[in-house]
Amino acid sequence: MRVLHLDTGRAMRGGQHQALLLMQALSGRGVQCALLAPAGAPLLERARAAGLRGDALSPAALRRAARGFDLIHCHDARSHTLAALAAPVPFAVSRRVDFPVNTHWLSRWKYRRAALLLAVSEAVKRRLEAAGVPEAKIAVVPDGVALPPQTSTLDGGLIAPASEDPRKGAALIRAAAAGVRFSDDLLRDLPYARALVYVSESEGLGSAALLAMAHGVPVIASRVGGLPEIVIDGVTGILVDNDPAAIAEAAARLAEDRGLAERLGAAGRRLVEERFTIERMAEKTLEAYHRVLS
Repeated sequence: MRVLHLDTGRAMRGGQHQALLLMQALSGRGVQCALLAPAGAPLLERARAAGLRGDALSPAALRRAARGFDLIHCHDARSHTLAALAAPVPFAVSRRVDFPVNTHWLSRWKYRRAALLLAVSEAVKRRLEAAGVPEAKIAVVPDGVALPPQTSTLDGGLIAPASEDPRKGAALIRAAAAGVRFSDDLLRDLPYARALVYVSESEGLGSAALLAMAHGVPVIASRVGGLPEIVIDGVTGILVDNDPAAIAEAAARLAEDRGLAERLGAAGRRLVEERFTIERMAEKTLEAYHRVLS
């Protein structure tokens, strides 16, 4: 099978990390993967460094390259538009956000053109169905994360992902819990973190939350989008309303109760092992590809 991946992002965010992990995993299963992304984009550079074929994205490059592939996989909204306009072969689209789907006629046309929509969570699937996408054209394919050999010591403090996105709740976290430190490198900080505070206005699933759970770190998360599908309240973490008092109370509980942090963290690790590995993501993606090509 030959799959051409498209991504128009110019920063390395969660979706780009997942695209790279997926391409590497699929390549390991014998799928011939190539990437078209903007010249100079971090994803393009990292894909090339990992030994994957990658070229600069443009409408002409897409039309020229796509004829050598069985399927196109679009990883963001702009690449979805490009494929709808120019793809000469079937294409699938990953939808990773929990925003309502635009129902303008142009958006409806674009979604009809896709052979299959890959929703990152059941919450995103519901958004697609609410916009009129038939259930038969949707496959739920959650994110996958690597499992580190050692889990967190839980000896550090509470951390939150650093983000400039105003929808990611930094102001709420600052108002709620002065002791939470913003991390610009989760892989560096999670091996010691007591908990991850993940506050957002909307979330398709939450790959950073999954990464924390893989490290055995409990997650305090907003009760929005797909987050309740992974952060099970009182089992793998604590769900909160986007309210400073609720966030502060949850942060204090985990900062003060190491036993609770250990129990929640261990359950989160087990959930990732069972349902959210990179291998499982690749398997479910391959199942989706076969649906399109059959």
